[in-house]
This record gives sequence, structure tokens and C-alpha cells, in this order.
Amino acid sequence: MSLSEVESLKEQLKVARKEIKNLRKQITTLNYTQKKEIESVRKILDDFKCQNCRNIVQNNSIPPDLAAKTAEIKFSPIGTIKTPFPEKRGVPRQASISTQIEGIIDLNYDTFNNPEHSLEGLEDFSHIWVIYYFHKNQCHAKAKITPPRLDGRIGVFSSRSPHRPCPLGLSLVEIIKIEGSKIYFKGIDMVDGSPVFDIKPYVPQYDTPSKEISHPEYFDLEFINAREAPDGQETTSDCVMASTSQAFSSKPMVRVPNWVSNANTLAVIFSSKAIEQMTELKIEFESVKQLIENDPRSAYLRTKHKSQIFSFQFSEATITAKFDDSNNSVTVVQVRKTQSTL
Repeated sequence: MSLSEVESLKEQLKVARKEIKNLRKQITTLNYTQKKEIESVRKILDDFKCQNCRNIVQNNSIPPDLAAKTAEIKFSPIGTIKTPFPEKRGVPRQASISTQIEGIIDLNYDTFNNPEHSLEGLEDFSHIWVIYYFHKNQCHAKAKITPPRLDGRIGVFSSRSPHRPCPLGLSLVEIIKIEGSKIYFKGIDMVDGSPVFDIKPYVPQYDTPSKEISHPEYFDLEFINAREAPDGQETTSDCVMASTSQAFSSKPMVRVPNWVSNANTLAVIFSSKAIEQMTELKIEFESVKQLIENDPRSAYLRTKHKSQIFSFQFSEATITAKFDDSNNSVTVVQVRKTQSTL
């Protein structure tokens, strides 16, 4: 390489170094400018307020309607429900389906020092409403859902789906007995360990929206309807009976969609093996029949995987059934004791 070529390369290298230096200065300037712009955007976002927020700052008060929308309501459970269902799978959809299956509501001592005092008088009622929390729900609530009995979608508030914005359950159950702070009841559609928020007695006069209402012996109709009679005539039997007749005749007829009222139950068949196992485990046949004759499968399982094997836990047993959708029947294949995972 000649001397002139070496000098030319040196000159080119010098120019390249100068260009690199200029590029570095430009990058530094751009970085600084970008940081300033980001800080400016952040400040705009931090200081941004909608019209309602600006009004709040100016008036130094929160509008009642906005306060109602943003308020957080907190409740503490008053007790816990004990049932034979450790998981959601296989749990009856309604308490009226499982009238022979028993559960227990155990009140906490955190609510009252003597929780048994809060139950005094409840033994005079045959049924109670139980309000509880779907604590096993992990799915995000959706505005439209597919009920098991309907081949289509409806609004979540037109269904009994547990996947709700406020996942609260409401069940009507029958009282067996009350001992201390515990209520023994029949009619299960809850998972074991469900927190209880409230208990209310069932009163047919107020809770049954039909024209014909039966009256248990423990209700004093004259006392109940006296409040509806004109002042000064509360003790007049004719007026009380007239008030009773008018009150009941004015009640509306109950109306439900056809897909609810026309639902069919499945024919339940027990295999010889299942009969032997259930006898050994002392599991009542009627209880298992009630669990599966109304088809505990979800709409997804029933439509995507027809006539499949379905297993679920019931107390200390695992029940396995084979559905035959073409014949509208289900066969209990086996009932075995659940193996401990510990």
C-alpha cells in the first residue's frame, strides 16, 4: 500500500469519527427531548380531571349519585355452611332438587357473643331463606350466559347462574332442627364452606306470589291481617276475612319461560355394582337419584360431549354416572369411597 493510500484512509477515518461524534450528540439531544415530552404527558395525565371531578374539586363535595356508584360495601359472614359437596362439580342447581340431602349452618361467634340467642323463635318456622357467597367462583361475570336447560343465551339476570357481578346465592331450605348456634336443614345447592351473610324465615303470605296460599298452623291469620284492616275494626272477624280474601285475590299469577317449566327429568338406573357399593357405604338411593335425575352437567358438557361419563364428589364418595342422551336416561356405574389426597 502506497503512502498516498494510507493518508487517504486516515482522512476517511477522521471524517467517520467526526460523523460518529455528531451522531452521538444528536442521540443525546433526542433522549433529553424525549424525557421532557414524557414528563409533560405524565403531568397532563396526572392533572387531568373530567367535568364531574372538576365540579367535585370546586364544590369540595361528592355528588350523592357519584358516591353511590363508587361506594364500596363490605360485609362479614355470620356463619359457614357445611355440605357433602367439597367442589362445585355435581352440586344441585336448586335446593328444591335435593330435598333429602342435609347440611348445617354454623354461626360465628364473631357476630354475636351468644349466636344461639339470634336463633330464638326460628324453630317455629319450617323453612328459611339463606343468603350466601359463591366463594368457589373464579370466572369473570358475563352479561349473557347459557343456562343448562336452554339451547341458547340469555341475560345473566334472567338466570340463576352463580357467575354474577355480585356472586350471592339465595336458597329456600327446610329446617330439621336447631341446636345451639347450628341450624340443621334439608335442601342443598351450596358448596361446603360457603360463607353465610343472612338468614330469614320463610313466610308464605309474603313470599308466595300466587292466589292460593296454604297457611301453616303456627300462623295467626287474624293477627297478620289485622294490620291490613281499617283502624278501629281490627277485632271484627268479618272485616278480617274480607281483608284476607282481597289481599290474596289481588296477587298476580306466576309466569316463567317455557324452557324453565318444560324441563324433563332423566330416568335413573343403578348398576348392580353401584347398588352394592352404595349399600356398603350407607348412601341413600333417593339422594343420589335427586342429584342426577335433573342432569348436573353444564350446557357445555351436555352439548359438546354427549352421552359421556360424569363423575363428582358427594360427601366421602365419588359417584360415576353414564349419560344416555338419546334415551333420556342416566346409569350410575359405580360409587366408590374417595381416596384421600393427603
